[in-house]
Amino acid sequence: MKNPLHEKTAPIQPFQSGQIWQMENSHVRIGNVGKTLVEYKVLKGEVKRGPIRLSPKTALQEFLTVRNAVLVQ
Repeated sequence: MKNPLHEKTAPIQPFQSGQIWQMENSHVRIGNVGKTLVEYKVLKGEVKRGPIRLSPKTALQEFLTVRNAVLVQ
């Protein structure tokens, strides 16, 4: 039996400052990228403002894969 948690998925590209990841109703703009943490904003619609969030790279990567985000820039 295959374990669905161990299925191989396409690896996400490494995070870089300035990247924009498009999701269904919003997008994520990557700010500063550190050794283990990423600073980013989740923006909805055409609004350019939003709170700056800080999370580990693995958590953001999981967030983007669950929401089927696509790298735009």
